[in-house]
Amino acid sequence: MLKIGETLIELLKGDITDLEVDVIVNAANSSLKMGGGVAGAILRKGGRVIQEECDKIGYCPVGGAVITSAGRLKAKYVIHAVGPRMGEGDEDNKLRNATLSALQLADQYKVGSIAFPAISTGIYGYPKDRCADIMLSTIVDYLSKKKTSLRKVILCLYDDETYRIFEERLNEISKKL
Repeated sequence: MLKIGETLIELLKGDITDLEVDVIVNAANSSLKMGGGVAGAILRKGGRVIQEECDKIGYCPVGGAVITSAGRLKAKYVIHAVGPRMGEGDEDNKLRNATLSALQLADQYKVGSIAFPAISTGIYGYPKDRCADIMLSTIVDYLSKKKTSLRKVILCLYDDETYRIFEERLNEISKKL
């Protein structure tokens, strides 16, 4: 855990769809089609209404984010952040922008809590250590420089390896602050 201003950054291991937060972040694709991974879990638990809202939006560029309702999930909203596919070029900036876009959208909707997965580390093949570096540094930087409605930012990580990597990076960042 790390506190930046009034906001707590916390790591959890588990299923992001089970969290009682205002917003969960979906690691989305540009066409906003919810298939496997985090998106598939959100669709199964939240219901078709989320996909229907995504279909109305239609598209989101890599590095961007859009918001929908959360259907039957405990969360109020789902922010669909489009991370990069490894090998497409400029992946680090695209991941930074996707993380930042999600944070800005959360503030626009004045929510108090948000939970992120490790964006792009599944089928998109983004290295988990680089993901941890970029997502955590982007979140810390955002919270340090901006007045925010967010009081809790959770990184919800699905497996032990990813949790360990994020925990190491968060510890390194907290020592520098």
